[in-house]
Amino acid sequence: MRSILLIAVVSTLLFSCGNNKNTLSDNSGFNKSKLDSLLNLLHENDKFMGSVSLSKKGNTIYSKAYGFDDIETQKKSTVDSKYRIGSISKMLTATLVFKAIEENKLNLKQTIDQYFPDIENANKITIANLLNHRSGIHSFTKDTAYFAYRTDYKSSDEMLEIITNYQSDFEPGTKAEYSNSNFFLLSVMLESVYEKPFGDLLIEKICAPLDLKDTYYGSKIDLANNESNSYTYSTEWIKEIETDLSTAMGAGGMVSTSGDLTRFLEGLFDLKIVSQKSLEAMTTIKDNHGMGILPFNVENKSGFGHGGIIEGFKSYAIYFPEDSLAIALTSNAIDYNFAGLVRDVAKCYFGEPFSLPNFNAVEISPDELEKYEGIYTGTGGGKFTVTQKDGVLHSQLNDSPANPLVYKGKHKFFMEENGAEFIFNPETGQMSLIQIGVANAYIFTKE
Repeated sequence: MRSILLIAVVSTLLFSCGNNKNTLSDNSGFNKSKLDSLLNLLHENDKFMGSVSLSKKGNTIYSKAYGFDDIETQKKSTVDSKYRIGSISKMLTATLVFKAIEENKLNLKQTIDQYFPDIENANKITIANLLNHRSGIHSFTKDTAYFAYRTDYKSSDEMLEIITNYQSDFEPGTKAEYSNSNFFLLSVMLESVYEKPFGDLLIEKICAPLDLKDTYYGSKIDLANNESNSYTYSTEWIKEIETDLSTAMGAGGMVSTSGDLTRFLEGLFDLKIVSQKSLEAMTTIKDNHGMGILPFNVENKSGFGHGGIIEGFKSYAIYFPEDSLAIALTSNAIDYNFAGLVRDVAKCYFGEPFSLPNFNAVEISPDELEKYEGIYTGTGGGKFTVTQKDGVLHSQLNDSPANPLVYKGKHKFFMEENGAEFIFNPETGQMSLIQIGVANAYIFTKE
């Protein structure tokens, strides 16, 4: 995704609006016209292709699609277009695990050494640790080698060998750290206890009962099956190389539509798949992680869901229990702060104020950027090093790679990779960090 300080209005409309389904009326404060304006504006300025669905108490109240499934053939997207959903898959995999627990095939406290005896600390790591990312098992997607083999087919045994060779990142249960390896292992365990392929289990246990006709474990992208290619933006939309989903399985290998994702969330929270006890376990949050589910907050509303990124696909699915509201966004091409878009879609429903994006040029000189540079330390010990390079501000958390920040005016910057918002106060020497799904801002002070 490009990172620039001058964002120009794109004068030519490359993409026409997609197919829309009829929606049911809703008596909430839902500002549909503003949501239309937001999505149309992004679409017209080459910022977004994809689908958005909202469902209230089982009734679709908004469903629209924009852009193309395939730019080369000009195959238009519709609300039935299917997208790779990346880590949203984890919610469905976790649901399968709790289904297995209820059928007495697994339990949360059992350790994984019966299945993976050669993984470090296998005799200490429980199924619960895998579900809430407290296992200490290194994530295979954090390994630079992953990007060399991700386009190739890998058998489960080959992936297991890769994961088994990692050293543990930390002692099991001591903290939470997101790892795709956890959910790959859960997929393998499910296949073992049911003696069925993972894709078949997904259909049998979730998709068939909830009538999710467009959700499944994916394979090679098939445009004839209403699947879509994904794109990233440079000076034009560039088609992304496909990941072979054998490397992902239940960690990120599923395909779905925005409509199916809202139906899945409603079925999950209406207890049509698992029990209240299981749902409570899934939604119990510790260190910002549930079991296959993450918290999502917008203004004074609390929800649960998960995001997903794979290739140029970005998606998010959220459920607000108090409002019986499900929101899903699936995109195959976005050149905009996706986390901010998700937040603004929710604000449209809840009637919360926000400003439509302004794609007129926002200029800032290297001299002006100097006032934001420095080392900022948070109360929890995290440290951001903020520097500029070639007229672009960059932030680096601890020893992680530095990421470019896009200037939005009024001391605000966005990290487009994950949607984090950085707000500086040069007078006090403080920096606020706002992340999607986190209710409160993190405050960092300049050293």
